[in-house]
This record gives sequence, C-alpha cells and structure tokens, in this order.
Amino acid sequence: MSKILLLVRHAKSSWDDPSLSDFERPLNERGKKDAPDMAKKLHGRKIRIDAFVSSSAKRAWQTCKHFTKEFDPKKKNIVREAKLYEADEQSFYEVIEGLKNRWDSVAIFSHNPGITFFANSLTAERVDDMPTCAVFAVKIDADKWKEFRTAKKEFLFFDYPKIEIPH
Repeated sequence: MSKILLLVRHAKSSWDDPSLSDFERPLNERGKKDAPDMAKKLHGRKIRIDAFVSSSAKRAWQTCKHFTKEFDPKKKNIVREAKLYEADEQSFYEVIEGLKNRWDSVAIFSHNPGITFFANSLTAERVDDMPTCAVFAVKIDADKWKEFRTAKKEFLFFDYPKIEIPH
C-alpha cells in the first residue's frame, strides 16, 4: 500500500491592510484566481484527495477552501491545524504522523520558508523556493501515516500557477 502527500503553499496574499497581523492576511486578487486554477489543474492530473489539512492562518485556510470546492464539495475531511503556521520540519512530521490511516491521499496547506525546507528534505528532488500556490507531491511506501518519517518516498511532481501541464 502507498500514500500520497501533497504539500501546497498558500496562494498569493494581500498586504493592503497594514493593521492586519500576518496570521490574518487574506488572499489578494491573484491568489483568488490562482487557487481555483491550481485545484483544477491538480484535478486534471486525476489525483484524488481524501483529506485537506490547513494552517489556521487566513490565507492558507482560504487556499484550502478553493481546493475543497474542486475535490470535496461536501467538505467532509477538512482539518485546521495550528502547527502548520510557521511550521518547522518537526511540526510537519507531527501533523503527518497523526493523519487518519483511512486517508490515502492528503493535501497539506502551509507557508514558506518551512514548506520549502520540508519538501526539500523528503526526496532528492530540490526546489529553490515554493512559489505561492505551488504543489509538491510525493508517494510514500507505507500503510500507516505514522511510518511516514522512515518510509521510502518517491517524488511525483512539482507544479505551480506559472507552469502549463503538457497534454
């Protein structure tokens, strides 16, 4: 059995209101366009997503909601996870190792720099920087998420709004 993990950086956020904390910043117009576009692009790859786990920061949560509209309109398996805001490698591992085993494919929505560092720690594939709304996907040879840390991982793809999927 195997699992699929999709690491998704939140879409472009707004800096228009300086009174908002970093945590409260919403998506800007480009982010509101990129998130549904990337969800559709990902859906076009025939990827199934069983659960959506998002940082509780507003921009990540809004990005997550755009993906759930595409993949899970009933919004059954959506989790807000405070550990994914300003997450380090250990925080990512803790969240992933706590996922429900019945979920075979999970999308995690988080932030830079942590998400780029974590993605780069998983396989030999390297990304300089995960742009906003980027998706980094890996396949894990494991039956249980708690085996994630030591399981063999295979890079599947890296995509972001500026790339066109070849047909």
